[in-house]
Amino acid sequence: MKELKILAVVIFFTLLTYWGVEPYAHSIMHKHVEGNNFQYDDLKPVKKKGDAKRGAEVFMSAGCTGCHGVQAANMPAPMDPLSAAASFGVNPPDLSNAGALYDEKFLAELIKNPVHALKVEHKFTEGRQHPMPGFYGLGGDIDQEVADIIAYMKSIAKKPEEITPKIAFEDACGRCHAVHYEKWTQIGEKPKFKYKKDELLFDAKVLEYQDYLTKYMGKLPPDLSMYIRSRGEHYINTFMEDPQALLPGTSMPRVGVTEDTAEKVIEYLVQSGDTKHEERDSVGVIVMFYLFVFAFLAYLWKQSIWKELH
Repeated sequence: MKELKILAVVIFFTLLTYWGVEPYAHSIMHKHVEGNNFQYDDLKPVKKKGDAKRGAEVFMSAGCTGCHGVQAANMPAPMDPLSAAASFGVNPPDLSNAGALYDEKFLAELIKNPVHALKVEHKFTEGRQHPMPGFYGLGGDIDQEVADIIAYMKSIAKKPEEITPKIAFEDACGRCHAVHYEKWTQIGEKPKFKYKKDELLFDAKVLEYQDYLTKYMGKLPPDLSMYIRSRGEHYINTFMEDPQALLPGTSMPRVGVTEDTAEKVIEYLVQSGDTKHEERDSVGVIVMFYLFVFAFLAYLWKQSIWKELH
């Protein structure tokens, strides 16, 4: 019985540390912020009904393809990622799935006032201009024109159920964040190379892109391979929704994704951060059963030995 009491004390203090002390320390170091389910209440709703056909015309007339590619409409990016980063600080995203990935209120504000939509007013002051210029309309009803552009973007995007976690992450986060465990770099997935010199050339391009990105952001955005495990789902979820609420003054812009897109990004990070999760869980059950049986047999053996000694 003495050993069981000692075990009970050890278990008690272990659980107290795990569920009491550690969470308390974490709450002191990292303030808790509740999300708002990606509602973006600070942005105005889109009240106009958009027309996709007119939106395609406005989209082209507004010059969006001067910076953005639209693979879904057979419009490649005007520059490769490295050249784009040299010009803008970061590679502008392909807009093929923007209509499915991002909230329409965010898209509307992003088109008209990127700095406000992204919540980076603190970064672009004293005449410093955001790389994406605001859209001031083509002479008609600007709200209608913006609604038409959004309708067009929705019309060419994949259906939400067709957006995989990988697509969601790469489109929404992958131009700034690498995921080493998935061989993802800011300029795309690192392929397998036959010759070492080709791999070195690719790595050199990644480093050069990161230099431009670091200059634009102030510091290099972190590799997210282990972030889901070091920060947790809630932190990443609320940080995606509103970076300024968790880290005032950060250069990370508000991403503007929908709640569904955020869930897929989290799913991608969970899978990439712990690729052996399911396998480990299945093995864990067997190991726990083995330990239970072993402990029971050890206890019976101990009782038998001490019985003879006493």
